[in-house]
Amino acid sequence: MRRPASVLLALGLAAGLSGCAGEPDGPGEVRAQAGSQDITARPTQFCLDGDPQRYEITPPIVEVSPDTAISLTVPESVAESGWQVQVFDDQLQEVIGEVDVPEGTETFAEINSSDVVPPAFYLVVVEDKGGDCGEWTGAWPVGFLRAGG
Repeated sequence: MRRPASVLLALGLAAGLSGCAGEPDGPGEVRAQAGSQDITARPTQFCLDGDPQRYEITPPIVEVSPDTAISLTVPESVAESGWQVQVFDDQLQEVIGEVDVPEGTETFAEINSSDVVPPAFYLVVVEDKGGDCGEWTGAWPVGFLRAGG
């Protein structure tokens, strides 16, 4: 199965960290909330000042109960450029689905832990293409493990 370049790039975890995520012009973090859990995720890649950056990170994994509401909050700059949620299998290899997020939305809360069939999956926030880096986009993966699976 051939994958779009943006998906393959979203999974690249191989380069060193450059830039500081805490700086205002840095990539920022995505906030994931599921039940009483509230975590942040750093990007695997990001376009910083027109320069594609890759970051070596381990995505967080959240244990959830069935039928738990999941909300994702992105930095304001990502909301302005647009984003979507890509649903991957537990190995970050196969795209199971995509959820478009309305333009300008910072928090998207319309995903439920039981919406995805396998009990272990990743939600990857993917910034829309077309910025200073062209096809290169920001990507923030968060893993979920549903109880009873």
